[in-house]
Order: sequence, then structure tokens, then C-alpha cells
Amino acid sequence: MNKNCQTEYNPWLHYFAIATAIFTFLLIGLGGLVTSHEAGMSVPDWPNTYGYNMFLFPISKWVGGVFYEHTHRLLASTVGLLTVILAVWMGRREARPWLRRLGWVAVVLVIVQGVLGGLRVKWSMAGLGVFHGTVAQIFLVLTFAFVLWTSRWWLVTPWDKLMPVSRSLRRHVLYATILIFLQLMLGATMRHQHAGLAIHDFPLAYGQVWPDTSAEAMARYNAERVEVVTETPVTAFQIELQMFHRLGAVLIFLAVLACAWQARRQLGGRDVLGRITLGWLALIFLQIGLGIETIHSNKAADIATLHVMIGALSLVTGALGCVIAFRRADAAPKLAAETAISGGLHPAVGLVANK
Repeated sequence: MNKNCQTEYNPWLHYFAIATAIFTFLLIGLGGLVTSHEAGMSVPDWPNTYGYNMFLFPISKWVGGVFYEHTHRLLASTVGLLTVILAVWMGRREARPWLRRLGWVAVVLVIVQGVLGGLRVKWSMAGLGVFHGTVAQIFLVLTFAFVLWTSRWWLVTPWDKLMPVSRSLRRHVLYATILIFLQLMLGATMRHQHAGLAIHDFPLAYGQVWPDTSAEAMARYNAERVEVVTETPVTAFQIELQMFHRLGAVLIFLAVLACAWQARRQLGGRDVLGRITLGWLALIFLQIGLGIETIHSNKAADIATLHVMIGALSLVTGALGCVIAFRRADAAPKLAAETAISGGLHPAVGLVANK
């Protein structure tokens, strides 16, 4: 065991953290399917399911929208149980106090998430769905962080010997991650406001760079919409939501591109943070493509759900990149101290000094 380790590596705890993160990620995807199939109110009661104990609801009745909503509830209960087990396990076996505390924070988050989902049904409030989705993203990031923090790689890495990460790069990664989080909140608002198809063309919007949302223009848009026969007319607010979502996608692409370029320039292509940012950029490319296909496919449920899942994975990648980048923030002072003692210039210090 490396002398810099904070705790003993526990493989079974790590594997259990992986399982919890995977189930949480699948839960995000299933939640996306519930929204894509407009099945959020298919089960009108909570915590029961049509009067049955949720866990005893007959399989024969799992049909239509009920299938998506009921399986979402069952998977959410599974994630809740896994989270409690993980928190208790870390509380008993984990040497790092801050990690033990975060385990119980995760328990609180999963309880809040479940209550928000239940109140969304009982009160029939679409706005609660946005908070439900936001807490889900925060909880997902935390579960993947547990995977990182319990991994052998995290524990044995000699952090004080790695190339230091500059303050500029750390800020770039942080700001890009915050942008993605805000974009996911905006996307959740769009889904619950039924604004996903408020604009039917791309890259233009009703043939314009930024569409006119005056009363006359809105009347014309709705008269031209093919789906107006089966759907309610779109509003100016829905169109503006989607336009800000598109603008957010451009800003995120540029921000992540800057992170990848800066990481490669400062750290080289073989550095772990450099590889993470390149993978992050690939996810953003895929996410933008899925967003475009969501419009062209008339918001096909599978495409819209993949869009949600890749967005969540992009947030996780950015958040873990932040954790790693800030963990390496203390490397520069240590390397500088070693350089002063040895009388030489460490290459990593020279890189930082010459920026």
C-alpha cells in the first residue's frame, strides 16, 4: 500500500459502489422513458400502485404507461436500498470521516428524491418534476464519486508526484461542468413544459437564426405546424426555452473544447485528465447529435431518452474531472518545495511557471 493512502482499499465496497452507480444511471434512463412516453401520471396514487402495495402489484397489470412508471418506482426503491447499505458499509469500514458523512448525505438525497417523485404524483405538479430531475443529477454525480473515491487507483496514486493542474484549467473544467448542470435543469424544464418540439427545424428556428415570438408570429407558427391537430399550440415561452437550450449547447461545446485543448497543451495526451477531457468532448458531440435527432425524429422516445442519459453522463464526467483536477491542485507547492531543496527545476514546475 502506498504511503499516501488514506485508507485500505476494500474491493467489495468498491464493487458495491459501482453497482449503486450503475443502477442509479439506469434509473435516470428509465425516468427519461417515463417522461418521453408521457407516463408520469399513469399511476395516480403513491406510495401505493392502484391501491396495491407497490411491491405486490400484479405483473399482469404492468401495461402501457403503467409499465414505465411502476418499474421506475421499483428501480428507485432498489437504488434507495443500495444507498442505505452503502452508507452503513462506509460508516463501519471507511477510515475517511468526510466520506462517511457523504454516505449519509446520499441517503438524505435519495429520500428527498423519492418524496419529490411521490408529491409530483399526489399534487399533479409538473414543476416538481424539474426539482425531481435536478436532485437526480446531483445524486448520480455523488454515486459515481463514491466509485472514484473507493477505487484502488484513487488510493494508490502518488498525487504529490503528478504534473500539477493549473488554476486556469481547474476553473475551465469547473465552469464547463456548471454549464452542463444548468443545461440539464433547462432540459428538464423543457420536458415538463412540453417544449421539446416547440421548434421543428434545425439549425434554423422557423427559418430564422432567432425566431420572432410576437403574437402575429406565434399565430403563423401554429397555423403552419403539422402536429397542431393532435397537440396544443406552442407558446413563446416554449420557443424561448428551446432557443436558450440550443444556445447552451453551443456554449458547452466551446467550454469543453477549451478544456480538452488546454489539458492536452499543459499535461500531454497521456495524462489521465487529458484523456478524460477528450472523452468528455466526444460525449458532447454525441449529445448534440442526439439533440438534433430528437427534433428530426419528432421526439422519438428512445432518442430522447438517450439524449437524457448522455447528458447525465456528461455531467458525471465533468464532475469527476473536477474532483481529479482539484485533487492535483496541491501538487505545485510540493513540487516547488522539492525543487528548492534539490536546487533544480522540476519540469512540471517549469511548465506552470512559463504559462
